[in-house]
Amino acid sequence: MGLTEVVSSFNVCNSTSLAVAEAVESRSSRARASFQWGGTIFAILLLILNRKGRKSSVQTTLLVFYLLTSFPSVLFKILRGQFGYWIAFLAVAANLFFPEIIPVSRFILFIISPDWLVDGLRDSIAGVIFCLLIGILIVIMEIREIEGPRILECSLLCFGYCLAIPFLFFFTITYLCLGTW
Repeated sequence: MGLTEVVSSFNVCNSTSLAVAEAVESRSSRARASFQWGGTIFAILLLILNRKGRKSSVQTTLLVFYLLTSFPSVLFKILRGQFGYWIAFLAVAANLFFPEIIPVSRFILFIISPDWLVDGLRDSIAGVIFCLLIGILIVIMEIREIEGPRILECSLLCFGYCLAIPFLFFFTITYLCLGTW
């Protein structure tokens, strides 16, 4: 076996491993984008339903932590920049006049969180597991809220919760299974 044959066999193996690595990376980035956009949409839907329904501050806080971890990178960079500072300033100013309507403290979490903490939660498996635990806590809160099978009122809020919570789990578990760690 000559030197040219060894080099050509190395190039074939190297190109094959590069193609496999690119396919895995593409699958992982699609899973991440799906997790970020889908999880964000359904977390915001749950925030709106919570604001319209029972107004649970614990559930709102959990969903804000979920959003902190799963917010799309493009939008997250905008919020962490100069635009986010201005929005936070205007939100604090509005909170001075309307404290019951505008909850500012949760939005400021996006702006003032340390970079090492945010990057650690958003770019590792710990953030996805954190989102999974938040989803479990939200389900436990919902089960406690309906108080068993006695109260079977089904309204638009009930339908929205039954639709959004499984999708939170779907996007989180999909990213957990398809992401490359």
